[in-house]
Amino acid sequence: MYKPNFCAECGEPISRTRWRVWHSRRFCTGCARRFRKSQLVSSLLAVVSLFLLGLASGRATRPQLPPLIIERTQMPPLPVASQTNEPETDLASLAHATEPNYGPNGTRDERPTDPNEIISICGARTKKGTPCQRRVRGTGRCWQHRGLPAMLPPSKLIVQGP
Repeated sequence: MYKPNFCAECGEPISRTRWRVWHSRRFCTGCARRFRKSQLVSSLLAVVSLFLLGLASGRATRPQLPPLIIERTQMPPLPVASQTNEPETDLASLAHATEPNYGPNGTRDERPTDPNEIISICGARTKKGTPCQRRVRGTGRCWQHRGLPAMLPPSKLIVQGP
């Protein structure tokens, strides 16, 4: 490690009994105090200016998002029952017409459960060693346990009531 004998600023001899990391290598004690303040201010100014430059460039390159627009659809007005003796089946037919198309894909288009349809639990052995509790239509297995045998007897797999 380099240990100078004379100060680089004033030329005064440097004599330290022990060199530390925080000691100035080139300057005596008097000159080091003066330069330390100027180095601290210039370093702090450089860090702040780089931070502000990065902040400004980041804000400038950020894409502008369109404003958030919340659209609310209105339900069609229900037909008002007139004074004449029209049957109220018009309301039922209107509700039936707005019913979604049901399909077998498990999404919102899935068909509703028939009240007479048998609902059971899967009952196959899981990794934990307990029977699977997923509800299935009919007496089969869930999508994950297709082809596996049930742990419980068929009488305990049937779900009673809604």
